[in-house]
Amino acid sequence: MGKLIPILLALIGLAAGGGAGYFLRPPPQDETATDVCAELPSKPDLTEDIPEGEPTVEYVKLNNQFVVPVVNSGTVSALVIMSLSLEVDIGSTEAVYRAEPKIRDALLQVLFDHANAGGFDGAFTGSANMDVLRRALLEACRSILGENVRNVLISDIVRQDTA
Repeated sequence: MGKLIPILLALIGLAAGGGAGYFLRPPPQDETATDVCAELPSKPDLTEDIPEGEPTVEYVKLNNQFVVPVVNSGTVSALVIMSLSLEVDIGSTEAVYRAEPKIRDALLQVLFDHANAGGFDGAFTGSANMDVLRRALLEACRSILGENVRNVLISDIVRQDTA
């Protein structure tokens, strides 16, 4: 009899759990809501909203980050690391990638000049300071690619002070 009580308790618990699950189950869902193979709406045409005559642009992320040393009193006091993208006319992506070494050289020269002029000292992310930097970067890109470049976008910027 002592071995029969645990088995009976297990069966009663199993029956009670099954009954509770049956009576507390969620109501059946609507068939149209659960049909995962139903026809999806077509993708919207993103070019419909663009008025004719207005240029369209695409964004080209330059492959590697730019590392700029900040030199004070003859020693490197900080490193500024930046990620840049270019806003260009549609179809200009290949031209950007073909000229990327020349673009990187021109952008690095602008960044070095900015650092040597004290542009990365103090509150270097102030809007006036960043506008000056963006304008200089844009002029450097336009000297290589022409008017195809619309803007230079600074997607990441970090300053790491050396100890």
